[in-house]
Amino acid sequence: MKRKDFDVIIVGAGPSGLAAGFVLAKAGVNTIIIERGKFPGSKNVMGGIFYTKAMDDLIPEFYKEAPVERHIIEQNLWFMDDVSHLGVSFKSQKYNSEPFNSFSVFRAKFDRWFAKKVEQMGALIINETVVTQPIVEGGKVVGVKTDRPDGDLYADVVIGADGVNSFLAKQLGLRNKIKPNIVALAVKEVIGLDKEKINDRFQLRSDKEGAAYEMTGPFLDGMEGMAWLYTNSSSISIGVGVVIQDLIEHKTNPNDLLEKIKAHPSVAPLIEGGQTKEYLAHMIPEGGYYATPKLFTDGFLTTGDAIMFVNNVNREGSNLAIESGKLAAKTYLEAKQTGDFSSKSLSRYQDKIRKSFACKDLSMYKNMPKLLEEKRYFLTKYPQFFIDFVYDWFSVDGVSKPDKIKKAKKEFGDKFGYVNFAKDLYAIWRYMIR
Repeated sequence: MKRKDFDVIIVGAGPSGLAAGFVLAKAGVNTIIIERGKFPGSKNVMGGIFYTKAMDDLIPEFYKEAPVERHIIEQNLWFMDDVSHLGVSFKSQKYNSEPFNSFSVFRAKFDRWFAKKVEQMGALIINETVVTQPIVEGGKVVGVKTDRPDGDLYADVVIGADGVNSFLAKQLGLRNKIKPNIVALAVKEVIGLDKEKINDRFQLRSDKEGAAYEMTGPFLDGMEGMAWLYTNSSSISIGVGVVIQDLIEHKTNPNDLLEKIKAHPSVAPLIEGGQTKEYLAHMIPEGGYYATPKLFTDGFLTTGDAIMFVNNVNREGSNLAIESGKLAAKTYLEAKQTGDFSSKSLSRYQDKIRKSFACKDLSMYKNMPKLLEEKRYFLTKYPQFFIDFVYDWFSVDGVSKPDKIKKAKKEFGDKFGYVNFAKDLYAIWRYMIR
């Protein structure tokens, strides 16, 4: 008789693996989740914003008991040079009511809480265990080998939720080695600050309300990346992520970039007097739609960061991981009805992914990496021109506003050319809107 220890083995206790485990265990499926860290979340890092919808579908009103920090009521986008910022801000009281749009969170706390919910559903989670390779018999994945003595485990299906460097997907030939132009290295610092100071500096009425800032522009010297600042209950999360290829070519250390951001005159007052509590680093998938690998093979599904399921434009990652984990679990439940766990049967997963809101969003931005690679000045020259124009416009220096507009038109034509500007607008339409 063929050995089977569990119905499903999930490798990785991040958001996608835990979401898959929750759905499966709730349906009565004998499920084990294998985590290499000391506990779920111990090795998991993200910028800090968690969108609620995907999680609320699993556990309604989860935020009433989960270890969340502040719900975000204000979104900001800043284009910065070394001494100025030009920003767009949106703040709404609509975000100040349940079920709330997003929260600032710490993954180490949140994932640990989520894991307990998964265990309550009946899944088994084992920590400090490394999966070394898949077990393949007759061309089908039938289990995994671990670093524990006699640690081989067998199941109908293995779900790989093992992160951006997914060795399982690599060993099974579902993806190639990650190239440095499709993954970013991010560093993050948590700075302790009194709740009252946070409320005052960010114009928040209570320690339940929060604000989020995204920052890019000339201060990154044309590198493809983004900095961020998020308010927690009694701390600030501040960080920066830059495509690894750009870090190599510019011979830049992300730690130096973070210090540069902290010292920026628009940022420094927001964190002044705070004490560094934690420093973290992690890799973020940046390839988008075209970097998504094959998602399945006989007896195996892959999910979360392992499938590059991150929407960096809208700062969405954990919620997409949860969504993909749910879809992987639902695919297994459908396959279980017929007992067919072949590649053909599990291909339903790819159909579900393609129809999901997450994949549709990624498809919308699918050409952005190519656009920014071809036209890096979108991140430098254009923002710098408008920063300089706004500075000039608000400066009362004896020059009339009509003369300033005339000067700006001439400078714009000299720097960019109106024909070239029209071509750039067409490129945006072609690569991002069409």
